[in-house]
Parts: sequence; structure tokens; C-alpha cells
Amino acid sequence: MSTEKSLILVKPDGVQCGHIGHVISRIENRRYEIKALKMVNATEEQLRQHYSQLVDKPYYADIEKFMTSGPIVAIIAEGNEIIDTFRKMAGPTNPSEAMAGTIRGDFARAWGPGPIKNVVHSSDSVESAEKEIKIWFPERINTEN
Repeated sequence: MSTEKSLILVKPDGVQCGHIGHVISRIENRRYEIKALKMVNATEEQLRQHYSQLVDKPYYADIEKFMTSGPIVAIIAEGNEIIDTFRKMAGPTNPSEAMAGTIRGDFARAWGPGPIKNVVHSSDSVESAEKEIKIWFPERINTEN
């Protein structure tokens, strides 16, 4: 087992619906450690970096509009195999496919056209986590994440 860091974002829909505490509780109930936490309003530049592989897609403007529609809670969490484990805790990207007991299964639903509003984002690899942490926590670049 390896200790990893992951970036977890509570997206604007999760913040608006009052699910910040639910997400934090699930992280802590699994005995993962929260290393940093802050509420931010995403900038266009942060989102272009975060979603760099999607910027040229026709639906990117909708993602940017959604992600700038309200505050986001950014979390650095750490623990053994947190990346894969938290992604299982979150459930599939599409809330309609998420099982009850997962974050998306319990708190998200399909909202119709537009970007998926699925409460949370989490890093999908160690490399992604390193990149994403730098985007959302630039003040930690020269310190121990």
C-alpha cells in the first residue's frame, strides 16, 4: 500500500446543496487525513489548466460556466491508496449509474442537458493529483503538499 495525495473538489452543486460536510465526513470516516482545505471561486485560467484535455471540445464552455457558477471547496487529502478508494467512494461520473452509498449515488442526479453536476471531482492518478494540487493550491508549490 502506498500513501498518496489526491485533490478532491466539492463542485458548485455540492456546495450549493450543502454537501461539503458530507464529503469531509466520508473522507475522515475512512481515516484519510485532510492536509489542506479552502473555499475558492474558480478562475477561467484554473479551469483551462484543470480541464486542459477538454478545452477544445464543444461542451467545454458549459463546463466552465458550471464550474464558475458558485464557490468550490478544494481539498488535499492523503492516505493509503486514497486515489482509487475515493473514486470508488464517489461513484461513477454519471450520477444515474452511481449506487446508493456513494457520494454521487446519494447526493447527485442527472440534471438534463449541459455539464454533469455530480457533486465532486477527484484525481484519477498520482500524476493528475500532483498537477491538480498545483493548480488549486499554488501557495503550496514550494512546500510539502
